[in-house]
Amino acid sequence: MFVGRVQELALLDAEYTARRSSMVVVYGRRRVGKSELLLEFLRSRAGLYFVGKQAPAALQLRELLREAARVLDEPLLANLPTDDWKAALSTLVERGTRTDDKLILVLDELPWTAEAAPELPSVLQELWDRAWKKSGKLMLILCGSYLGFMEREVLGQKSPLFGRRTKQVRLQPFDPVEAADFHPHWSRRDQASAYFVCGGIPLYLEMFDRDLSIRQNIESNLLAEFAPLFREPEFLLRTELRELENYYAVLLALAAGSSSLVALEKTTGIARGSAHYYTQTLCDLGYIAKRYPLSQLDQKPPTRHVRFAIEDPLLRFWFRFVFPNQSSLLHLGPRRAFDVHIKGELSAYFGSCFERFCRMRLPALYRDEGMAARHAVGEYWSSKTQIDVVGVRADGWTDVGECKWGFVRSAAALRRELDAKVAAFPNQRGATICRRLFVRKLPKKLEPQAGERWYGLDDLYSHSVAPNG
Repeated sequence: MFVGRVQELALLDAEYTARRSSMVVVYGRRRVGKSELLLEFLRSRAGLYFVGKQAPAALQLRELLREAARVLDEPLLANLPTDDWKAALSTLVERGTRTDDKLILVLDELPWTAEAAPELPSVLQELWDRAWKKSGKLMLILCGSYLGFMEREVLGQKSPLFGRRTKQVRLQPFDPVEAADFHPHWSRRDQASAYFVCGGIPLYLEMFDRDLSIRQNIESNLLAEFAPLFREPEFLLRTELRELENYYAVLLALAAGSSSLVALEKTTGIARGSAHYYTQTLCDLGYIAKRYPLSQLDQKPPTRHVRFAIEDPLLRFWFRFVFPNQSSLLHLGPRRAFDVHIKGELSAYFGSCFERFCRMRLPALYRDEGMAARHAVGEYWSSKTQIDVVGVRADGWTDVGECKWGFVRSAAALRRELDAKVAAFPNQRGATICRRLFVRKLPKKLEPQAGERWYGLDDLYSHSVAPNG
């Protein structure tokens, strides 16, 4: 089942129908759905799709030519007497552009092919400049998962291909609303819970069986030795990184609550001054993110105020519950392991995930409210308070929010809690404060007061949010 990616498919379609030739770069982290996007685009169009692999260049070239022979109905291409990428690509594109239709050539997993054939980016640059760009008959799509390679060797200023792309797509994980489309018949609570574990990664969301509960899905996908996600983070990290022990130590410490560089070095035993290297690499990959206490627009926080947090939901869950308990999980089995290691802590864990969820959705609420001013969304903390959601806006307003995943027995008590946090918030610019309260389910007989807005899960998932108040 293919879900979403409407804008990306529209962009690819526009490039295909353009009168000029086009070079589109598609990249993003592993498992985000790049290949599925391209295959969906090719579903109704003829095109040559080639997946690079960790294999000798000659073997990959022969496979490309065999596939070209099949797709283009040019049998002689399969035995083209060359081991030269320039000659092979030039010939197959020339054969494929003899008709009036534009040829689509997809080179997926380009970093692996280029590792075996380092000359490939220069070859593509020469063929593009000398023939393909002028022909108006080629749509070349370059795709890869190694973010560093794609940004350096394809998009970077020192790349032979620099400045030649006509469009680029950094494919992002689905947002919570799009992710819910994988389980349309689930309750909002279950859809959110699945997102808290899987994030917006389509492969992981597809693994969650619609006929099982969230608990059963966690047990069957994450807690058994041969479960599909039991070792998934290991695979992700091994394909991107070296010195895995130090990265594991950083991620484990973050999952356990350490967040500053000083705390990470103390917890992990990494040499003083070295934690920055590992955190920056993980930030570049999108696995962790920097956080700071937000109180002003265009704020540049002091280094000492910066904290780090695991951004990827699966990694966050895995390093919190699976990796530190692997021996016990194998000994106890999925059901007992869930009861021992996860059940008692899952609600509080989902509560912290819900805070992130609400920060993600606040910009959508702004759009639905017609608020177009420049803004920044984050959180705030100090020795006096911890505020879950802060939205600093250029229109003279600041939103201060409280999030509650658990059952709310008293709206008045939650108001008092937020009032205390508003009083401790450093409103140095004298902005008008709007109180926003995010809950899993709205309290019965709720009567919003002036200056506050309430949101339940249904509101947060709505494309046309109609907030209370």
